[in-house]
Amino acid sequence: METLKVHFVTFGCKVNIYETGVLRSLFEENGYTAVDSPDDAHVIVINSCTVTQTADRKLRRTAVSLKNRFPDKVLCITGCYPQAHEEIPFPADVVTGNKDRGRLISAVNAYMQNRERVSDVSPHCRGDSFEGTLINGERGHTRAFMKIQDGCDMHCTYCIIPAARGHVRSSSIEDIRAQAKLFAANGCKEIVLVGIDLAFYGLKEGLRLCDAVHAVCGTEGIERVRLGSLEPEMLKSSDLDALAMEQKLCPSFHLSLQSGSDKVLKAMGRRYDTALFARLTEELRARFPDCGITADMMAGFPGESEEDHRTSLRFAEKIGFSHIHVFPYSERPGTPAAAMPQLPPELRQSRAAELQSLSDRLERHFLESHVGKVMPVLFEREHEDGIHHGYTPTYAHVKLLTKYSTDNAQKSLRNQIFYVRIEGVEKNSLLGSAEDGYPENDPCSLL
Repeated sequence: METLKVHFVTFGCKVNIYETGVLRSLFEENGYTAVDSPDDAHVIVINSCTVTQTADRKLRRTAVSLKNRFPDKVLCITGCYPQAHEEIPFPADVVTGNKDRGRLISAVNAYMQNRERVSDVSPHCRGDSFEGTLINGERGHTRAFMKIQDGCDMHCTYCIIPAARGHVRSSSIEDIRAQAKLFAANGCKEIVLVGIDLAFYGLKEGLRLCDAVHAVCGTEGIERVRLGSLEPEMLKSSDLDALAMEQKLCPSFHLSLQSGSDKVLKAMGRRYDTALFARLTEELRARFPDCGITADMMAGFPGESEEDHRTSLRFAEKIGFSHIHVFPYSERPGTPAAAMPQLPPELRQSRAAELQSLSDRLERHFLESHVGKVMPVLFEREHEDGIHHGYTPTYAHVKLLTKYSTDNAQKSLRNQIFYVRIEGVEKNSLLGSAEDGYPENDPCSLL
């Protein structure tokens, strides 16, 4: 009997990357083999995102293209889009949501038996438990994403995530430790903790995000821990004190700002103002000197005036972000913001372009601040030209200029932490050379 093969396509955030790993584990436990190309698969699974109209368009194009190319293969669409929308206006043989992922296997089996479309989307309910499936991850990966929190109860006026993800819920500390050990056993050196509202971790269980960080940092074999996107209002001074005690925690923080205008933040339904946000960045820099601070920022929200936009630009420059994830406002049907008077799309795009230009300038300044320093770099890949690529603890990309060798033979630094002297900046990357005098750089330690 031929082994069934499955190919996965992932859209959206780092949470989706982890959840695709969950789906992969479920399929493999049921006798499937995961393959890298849809040409080799019997089943194609699209793990969808619906956070913006752009995400919806990409999903639609991908689904139509795959079904046209492979009409006889089983096309499955799962994730946020089916969970948040009643209709799937593009081809799919099997449709499931974010809830009860294990039922995707039975839905695929049912379709294979009778070739009739299967739609199995269960609504989220208050009191839903956290999806506790553990995954091994792929051996040899330097970095792994670990979802420890799901759901959102914020109901910002522009967002449909609560409909797609349900209510706030969190992983147990025991499961976090077990997942970290699995990743470490497969050779992973760095874990990124992710969630829909990550800073809300443990809210209903009497825990804090720092408890989860402590559990992962205590895992033998894990050298670095990073945090995904954080809600500013949930980070208290006591939390920052606890995080600063963890030596393995990387000093890079991504904060969900959205706007630098208090008027716009209020219209968005955000639960903080720019004064709180500015205090948080000051506290972070006091505890993590020279840390990287990045942010999400939206351009062209309904009612945003030219002065609001200018205020937002000035605030972002004042904070001095190391990078800004910029996106123009996107209407989501059914949200309060979609019913507000909308700005012209071309104005949203032009304001987003201004924000992006500011981001490029701030990022360049941040990268230049690394020049002359010696930094530990976790190398992730090596190009054919022999140049090694990795990341600093501040999440700055590094190219190692000098080829590192042992006994005149080229030595791969992949999945190694290696000390590098930063000598310059090229576009969005730091350029460096091997630094002598560090035991980690001793050729014998890399053999």
